[in-house]
Amino acid sequence: MLRIVAALAVVGLMAAGPAMAQTKAKAANSSRMAAYKAPRGPDGRHPDLNGVWQVMNTANWDIEPHAARAALQLRPGPFVPVPAKAVVALGAVGAVPAGLGIVEGGEIPYKPEAKAQRDQNRANYLSLETGDPEVRCYLPGVPRANYMHLPFQIFQSEKSMIIAYEYAGAVRNVLFTDPGPAPVDSWMGQSVAKWDGDTLVVTVTGLNGRAWLDRAGNHNSDQMQVVERWTPAGPGVLRYEATITDPNTYTRPWKMSFNLYKHVGEDARLNQFKCVEFVEELMYGDLRKEPLK
Repeated sequence: MLRIVAALAVVGLMAAGPAMAQTKAKAANSSRMAAYKAPRGPDGRHPDLNGVWQVMNTANWDIEPHAARAALQLRPGPFVPVPAKAVVALGAVGAVPAGLGIVEGGEIPYKPEAKAQRDQNRANYLSLETGDPEVRCYLPGVPRANYMHLPFQIFQSEKSMIIAYEYAGAVRNVLFTDPGPAPVDSWMGQSVAKWDGDTLVVTVTGLNGRAWLDRAGNHNSDQMQVVERWTPAGPGVLRYEATITDPNTYTRPWKMSFNLYKHVGEDARLNQFKCVEFVEELMYGDLRKEPLK
């Protein structure tokens, strides 16, 4: 009897393990952030966020937890799905690496019709009309710009802040005086910031709803609002959290979180990846007087 009870206890601990580990990790992370006192920035009062930052995750492929798979766009095969014709020649280069995800709770709370749209997006990933805007080098939007595979740089002065992204030369002007509603919706939206202790809180509105959240087809509408929290968590570590609200797409607000890491040494700089010219053949090649075969 005692052996049965012990075995049941072990099974229970194994089942609860991932959730318990995640809870403990969050508690430990919060404790470290509360104890850490970051160097002061140019104004002498708030943390210094200057520098080149980058993620070490696979969220740009899929922000939800996911296993590795053969390609971003698949087609039915004789036994299991296989890569779509347009990407099959890429082999392992076109595959999707596994990831733990950055969505707290694991799953985005989609409305049924919005989840169906996500699935359709995924099935048509390479479509020039309705596929991933990243394929066509459109601006990545917020929050996606912060967890793409390329770094970005924060420029912080006494009174102003700019975030420059290597991907497509995207830029965000972070305003500390609220100018009111954005005059027009845009890919990167309007960012209005304030300080909450050592945390920079940025509210992003005025998004046009055309950017995807990742390469897996996760999406939003032009009613999305993003509230970001940027908190120094340790030397060279910045904790990023974003609460997403979009009543057109989700049943409730939800949250993502991950760490950003600061570049040091000779690679603490942005290179250029202005990819518009790289997709000219893809988007306009068929308009040549004599299209290439």
